[in-house]
Amino acid sequence: MNYFINVILPIPLEQSFTYAITQAEAEFLKPGMRVSVPFGKRKIYTGLVESVHQVAPLVYEAKQIHQILDETPLVTAIQLKHWQWIATYYMCTIGEVMRAALPSAFILESETVISRNTDIKINDEDLKDDEFIVYEALHHQSSLKIQDLMAILDKKNVLPIIKRLLEKEVIHVQEEIYEKYKPKLVRYVKLSNAHSSEEALQDLLNNTLTRAPKQRDVVMTLFSISAKTKQPVKVSELISESNTSSAIIKALIDKGVLEEYHIQTDRVQYDGEDDSTSKQLNNYQETALNNIIQSFEKQNITLLHGVTSSGKTELYVKLIETQLSQGNQVLYLLPEIALTTQLVERLQNYFGEKVAVFHSKYSSHERVEVWNNVLHNSSKAQIILGARSSVLLPFQNLGLVIVDEEHESSYKQFDPAPRYHARDTAIVLASLFKAKTLLGSATPSLESYYNAQQGKYGLATLKHRYNNVLMPDIELIDIKDKHKRKRMTGHFSDRLILEMQETLKAGHQVILFQNRRGFSPIVECNTCGHSPQCPNCDVSLTYHQYKNQLRCHYCGYNSAMHKTCEVCKSVELDSKGFGTEQVEQEAKLLFPDHNVARMDLDTTRGKYGYEKIITALEQGEIDILVGTQMLTKGLDFRNVKLVGVMNADNMLNFPDFRAHERSYQLMAQVSGRAGRTKERGKVLIQTYNPFHRILQQVSTNDYEQMYVEQMDDRHTFKYPPIYRMIKITLKHKNYQKVNVGADWYAKSLRTVFKTHVLGPEFPPVARIRNQYLKHILVKIPQKQSLTKTKEAIIKINNSFLSIKDFRAVRVILNVDNY
Repeated sequence: MNYFINVILPIPLEQSFTYAITQAEAEFLKPGMRVSVPFGKRKIYTGLVESVHQVAPLVYEAKQIHQILDETPLVTAIQLKHWQWIATYYMCTIGEVMRAALPSAFILESETVISRNTDIKINDEDLKDDEFIVYEALHHQSSLKIQDLMAILDKKNVLPIIKRLLEKEVIHVQEEIYEKYKPKLVRYVKLSNAHSSEEALQDLLNNTLTRAPKQRDVVMTLFSISAKTKQPVKVSELISESNTSSAIIKALIDKGVLEEYHIQTDRVQYDGEDDSTSKQLNNYQETALNNIIQSFEKQNITLLHGVTSSGKTELYVKLIETQLSQGNQVLYLLPEIALTTQLVERLQNYFGEKVAVFHSKYSSHERVEVWNNVLHNSSKAQIILGARSSVLLPFQNLGLVIVDEEHESSYKQFDPAPRYHARDTAIVLASLFKAKTLLGSATPSLESYYNAQQGKYGLATLKHRYNNVLMPDIELIDIKDKHKRKRMTGHFSDRLILEMQETLKAGHQVILFQNRRGFSPIVECNTCGHSPQCPNCDVSLTYHQYKNQLRCHYCGYNSAMHKTCEVCKSVELDSKGFGTEQVEQEAKLLFPDHNVARMDLDTTRGKYGYEKIITALEQGEIDILVGTQMLTKGLDFRNVKLVGVMNADNMLNFPDFRAHERSYQLMAQVSGRAGRTKERGKVLIQTYNPFHRILQQVSTNDYEQMYVEQMDDRHTFKYPPIYRMIKITLKHKNYQKVNVGADWYAKSLRTVFKTHVLGPEFPPVARIRNQYLKHILVKIPQKQSLTKTKEAIIKINNSFLSIKDFRAVRVILNVDNY
């Protein structure tokens, strides 16, 4: 009887592959276990068992698996179902979902190892120069990896050289698999058994160690620590307590006085107290909580529309308490890692080490440990707090999913595939567990609010701030008028400066919001008008003053700031526009006695970058914080009284059908950072067009009016949520190929979807990293089958890629591009 398994490989191929196994392996293997399998001529991959069966493949002969890597499944059955949904809905392969979901330490990779053939004699003269260098290197080292050869030869493509050496039988090549995850082991010591009796101990202290007072002190310290803590003693703790060195500990181990041993431990640990009880809810919160509970009786998904600082987190805490008492796990999604810093502390004060955190700034090893804790339903992973990738974890009994700030665009993954939306993916995950989903936001996305209005979701509202603090007073400042009257100092209006002076004098803090990083987006020559451009992208370079650099924000290209114009050699270079760096510099000149800090992508690159800035602001070390949209996302600063929006217009005038909705959300959210405790906050929005409808709606905090107006536009122009949308992007370094390919693709789509195809069009930035881009939009009316639409697009896509001239053009399918 023959046995086979279907294996998912972490590569972008449509189907899983069948491998042969023995009967014993068939009885042992279960879906979700990892196996290493050969694929192609020499590659070895980590695959995931999808199913065990007895049906041989028809087209190819099944290869044997290499080895079994797990004793129990690493991925659950519900998870595999969820991955399958993601692959189908977002038009990608399950292999791509697997690569995105599994921590990289779980995906063992093979490395090509080259060693010298010692069986034959080689004549040096038969080898070319580069071949001889490799041969010579193998005399000094028994084996080399591909990366080593690249370094030795200073070449990227070393495969032709390896091929020639193989033909001449100079070398052997094999694949070596290496395990990436190493558990963290902590070193402990104890007194050896030989000295544990009282007489042996007396003899040790009074005779053996009399001439080694430092060693004697170490043994005495070991006793006092053991007596105090009644816990195993760490080597590091013993060294610091006895004020000694590791050499003395080693000497005691060598003498057989101490015995060392290791205990595996988690890298991420919580040491604080979990003694806080959740806060008493006010009447408005009680009503909202009851509304949510009632809504959950009828609906699986509820939208909580609560204004900024209304205490939504406290409602989440009450719902989490209920789930934990029933023995369920809770997934708490956040749009930005910056938010986890503050929230981890708050949740850990309530729930202690039941809170696990999962996001991309964690190391590979830390991610593995969180994965294992969730998989084994450990007490350390009852509440999973994370960014979008945490929806892919192996939950066991999920009871509730909370999506905080559900309107955020950072929930959508853009590159690489799977291009999933974490909010929608979390809703599907909850439905697989028959769990409830709560979406929370002060400025819900039009899609979610529309679903609530249609009765698809439940709706609960919270319209009063906690402690009855008034909503901030929002004032629009006409900077066109201020420029005319010469009342601007740099980019600060006299009104903003006056408010900042009063706020700082009263001992409060100020936030300044400018949604552009860098010093200045454009550097221009006053003589000839030339502006330095990125050689790889169709954008001008942004000037970063702190490094005196010109940088491209699309591909990362940078060069030193030019002293003279590249074209006419004029020294009159002027910077146009302004970013966070320039605002920071001007604020320092205007307020030299106060601490000014900046929070943007450049200042938060490290693992603890966010934490340092947020902690400094909370502890009052920063008086004025300048930042980009990172500041808008639900952060709770108790002492911020004033928020200044430096320029509202560059958000409003963006070529995207969502520009007005996003502008409203950004400004309403950043306004919400002001006056969160006792006194009413103040928000000043500088703009050239104070009569713009969106700005008027922000100033009166009128979400409903914004929703009605934007929905009218969406109805008229057939955009989401009225119509669904799939965006198709074609990419290639050859302009002509992209043009011709996009025209062919759009024409094929039009034969099926008629007028519901827009484009092909070049986007505002038509070249990124030397690749030309062209977009096509397919709109899907409500009554049109989404499944059949996707099948038709995949058919056209396969036909497109089967044409020889178009094969090199990369096609990106992006479903629900919002």
